[in-house]
Amino acid sequence: MHRADPTPLVLATLANPDGPFHVAVSAQGVAAATSGGSQDAFRATLMRRFGDVRPSEAARARLGGLLAALEAILDGRSTDLAGVALDLGDRPPFDRAVLLAVRDIPCGATASYGEIARRVGAPRAARAVGGAVGRCPIDVLIPCHRVIAADGTLGGYGGDGSIDRREALRRKRALLLREGVTVPPPGR
Repeated sequence: MHRADPTPLVLATLANPDGPFHVAVSAQGVAAATSGGSQDAFRATLMRRFGDVRPSEAARARLGGLLAALEAILDGRSTDLAGVALDLGDRPPFDRAVLLAVRDIPCGATASYGEIARRVGAPRAARAVGGAVGRCPIDVLIPCHRVIAADGTLGGYGGDGSIDRREALRRKRALLLREGVTVPPPGR
């Protein structure tokens, strides 16, 4: 879903235990973020999503205000995601509701896809929640790794196809372990 006008965004790359952390910030907040990969690949994703991407002073100012919080989150000094403004303006309403509910899952906790569906008022929409989580454009700052299957296993992780399923699930498990959460393998 493209916005009607070019989106003023500022791009930055920060250090992260999982490799470079690429972030795109608008005047409203973080519009996209991903761990790993190249900045060129990240820019290409932004171009597909937003069309033309141009910097603006307002976006630069917002990034400047967010840098300390982003760095603290990435290096583990903070788990306060509420202090980082998001820009989900191009997401459909259901996806926005799901992603904001996922953002409310505290560090060290998990919620099932069905639980998130109930939180957003759509108790039969666990699969749709999985789709919205899989389309999440903001890695780490919306902690999709905290959403697990109803049986307590990992479920899925990573909707953009940039890494294979096994690697995505390895990464999800590692992120949860960093937060002190152990998730059993399927079938247990």
